[in-house]
Amino acid sequence: MSLSDVPGLRPPRHPVHPRARTWWTAQALVTVSGPMLLTALALGLLSVLFFAGALPWLVPLLVVTLVAPALAYAFLMPRRRYAGHAWELGAHAVYAADGWIWRRRRITPLSQVQTVDTVRGPIQRRYGLATLTVTTASTAGEVRIAGLADADAEELARLIGRATHTARTPDAHAAPAPDAHATTTPAPAADAHARVDRPGTEGAA
Repeated sequence: MSLSDVPGLRPPRHPVHPRARTWWTAQALVTVSGPMLLTALALGLLSVLFFAGALPWLVPLLVVTLVAPALAYAFLMPRRRYAGHAWELGAHAVYAADGWIWRRRRITPLSQVQTVDTVRGPIQRRYGLATLTVTTASTAGEVRIAGLADADAEELARLIGRATHTARTPDAHAAPAPDAHATTTPAPAADAHARVDRPGTEGAA
C-alpha cells in the first residue's frame, strides 16, 4: 500500500466551548490589537497637535501598518483558533488539535501521561473557561486543550486520570504464574500449516 492509499487522520470529535471565541477576542484586544490601536491613536493625536502637515501621509500609513492588522487579528484569530481546537479521549490515547496559522494534531498514549493540570487565567475565569495541560514523558512536551468550560475541564481531567491508571494497571485476569513444584505436561507442537488469527489493532484515539 502506498502512502497515497492511507486515509487522512480525521480531526478530534469534540470542539472546545463556544465562549472560547469571546475569550480569544478579549485576549487579542489586551495583548496585540489593543496596543496597536492605541499606538495608532497616539501617533495621530501627536500629529494633529504638533505636525498637522504630516496627516495626509501619516493617516494612510497608520491604517495600513497598525489599524488594519489589529482589526484583522482581533476578528480572524479567534474564529480560526476555534475552528482548529478540538479534543478526544480514547481508551488508549488523548487526541488534541490546536493552532490557527499552523495547525497541529497530536495523539498521546495514556501510558506516557505524568500529570494533568487545570489552568485558569484572569480572562479565562471571566468567561468560565479553563485550559487542560497534560504533561507527558515524551520529548514533544505537554498537550494543551484550551477553551474548555470549567466543568468540562474538571471532568476531562478526572477521566484522563482514571484512564491513565487503567492503562498502567496490569490485567487482573492474567493467568497466574505456574507453581515451581507443579508437574506440567508439554504442549503439543503447533501444526506448521495451522491458521493463526491475529487480533486487529484498535484506533489510537
